[in-house]
Amino acid sequence: MKEIGGFFELELHKGQDYHPNAIKLNTARNALRYLIELKHIKKLVLPYYICSATLEPLQILNIPYSSYHIDHNFEPIIDFELHQDEYMMYVNYFGINGTNSHSLLKKLRNVIIDNSQAFFEKPQRNIDTIYSSRKFFGVSDGAYLYTNKRLKKIPEKDKSLNRTEFLLKRIEDGPESAYELFQMNEKSLFGQPVKSMSNLTDAIMKSIDYKEVVNIRNRNFALYHKYLGKINEINIDISKVNAPMVYPFLIHNKGLKANLIKNKIFVATYWKEVLDVVDKDCFEWYLVNYLVPLPIDQRYTKDEILYVIKKIYKFNKK
Repeated sequence: MKEIGGFFELELHKGQDYHPNAIKLNTARNALRYLIELKHIKKLVLPYYICSATLEPLQILNIPYSSYHIDHNFEPIIDFELHQDEYMMYVNYFGINGTNSHSLLKKLRNVIIDNSQAFFEKPQRNIDTIYSSRKFFGVSDGAYLYTNKRLKKIPEKDKSLNRTEFLLKRIEDGPESAYELFQMNEKSLFGQPVKSMSNLTDAIMKSIDYKEVVNIRNRNFALYHKYLGKINEINIDISKVNAPMVYPFLIHNKGLKANLIKNKIFVATYWKEVLDVVDKDCFEWYLVNYLVPLPIDQRYTKDEILYVIKKIYKFNKK
């Protein structure tokens, strides 16, 4: 019997998971580590265009890896073979490349799909698939893993209490005042052991109205595409989009990103460390320098999306 009475807890809607059948873990990189240990993976083939945090479990477990390039349609350039106990990872970039994932799985075995940027893309049956919570929602950690078996030893529960200050400070004082704390939280996730998702993160994730989130993200994505699609260098089939992470706007305009940030439209750079391992004539180099990932998430109305679009058009006319 639970306790009855006493002080009140944080008021959260008691709903359901979006990924109820997945293994709940503390981070996406640890979902990969879980898979490596579960499947006894001896080598991993990764895209050059990927966050360096993905390498952490490989370094901890001393797993060798190699890298492959992607083409302008984000399809993997497969110039390698996968031997027994070797796997490749494909990233569903920005959440708009599910078709590439499906095509790849018809060609190769031993593929891990990284849906960290595609929270709402349903996994394919018996395909190892990883999701990240904090790339889509206001949580400090959390990940989901689909795989066809589990480790015998259940990882201990994570604790998120000491990671929540940046989320609370953002509400009190705004995003700029909380950014340093956010960066500290990101750094704190490095070197964490594999753990089960914390009770706090689990409760927050169950409190989300996922249907509303999907509707807002799709609406905002479509609005960007209506006005920017013709000048976007990325070919997007909007009919196959399902609540992606961002609207990926690729344009050969070096100053655009800085101008948006100057106007308090905060857009990220994915991922600067890639420049250290690719040549200037590679598509990955071009992406790091010219991709502008525009926010589409559930915090924003049509008015805010139109404001961003106006700023882009105004700057492009200079």
